[in-house]
Amino acid sequence: MIYDRIENIDLYNLDSAAVEFIKNLTPDIECKKHIINDKIYANVEEYTTKESGFFEAHRNYLDIQILLSGEENIEYTPLEGLEVKDEYDSARDIAFYFDGENHVTPLKLSKNIFTVLYPTDAHKPQLIFKSRQKVKKVVVKIKIN
Repeated sequence: MIYDRIENIDLYNLDSAAVEFIKNLTPDIECKKHIINDKIYANVEEYTTKESGFFEAHRNYLDIQILLSGEENIEYTPLEGLEVKDEYDSARDIAFYFDGENHVTPLKLSKNIFTVLYPTDAHKPQLIFKSRQKVKKVVVKIKIN
């Protein structure tokens, strides 16, 4: 897991096409799936943050998550030791997990902050930070398997 400010994104060994896409993001980007190349795409969506959820993890893609507006919490914990709630769905590259005994780290996402979540990083996104609010988020997906 990586958690840092956007101006530091070049410090990490991330795909250059993904980084270029992120550097050129504007708040008015259309909410839809944006194909960057054959191994990278970005989902742009708007939603209202929520009180609770389930951990999720992916096998074939890593996530780079960035908010364009609003604030949210993402809870992070190592995947190892979590109990499966919904088995892995290969078509969606996702499985869901119940909370476990692992230490959970809250990550505050806001404008100019990003997080990179790898397949071993269980994460619970879209959670309320201080108050329920509408956010606009970009999730860049980079194929790793």
